[in-house]
Amino acid sequence: MHAESVTDATGLSARLAAIASPQRMRIIALLHGEPLHVSELARRVGMSRALLYMHLTKLEEAGFVTGHLELGDDGKAMKIFEVVPFQITLDVASLVEAVANTPPESE
Repeated sequence: MHAESVTDATGLSARLAAIASPQRMRIIALLHGEPLHVSELARRVGMSRALLYMHLTKLEEAGFVTGHLELGDDGKAMKIFEVVPFQITLDVASLVEAVANTPPESE
């Protein structure tokens, strides 16, 4: 995955759910090419900034993207997002390990 590995089924499920959306996959694909500010990203994906922020929040919480503020030429703060390099490997062994590491009350 990325720097820290998901070790239980709850974390694995949350991470997979965050990326299991065609809109979020498209956002990641666009950010892979270059960091973008929210207004430009909203134009490229064709959605409102409010809806885009909802998707970006889920992706950021799961560790797929990161955002930071930069000052634009006009002095206004712009939120810039970029992809955090990651790799997801899901096979039977990693799934069994995640389940084994999950406390019974979390299942």
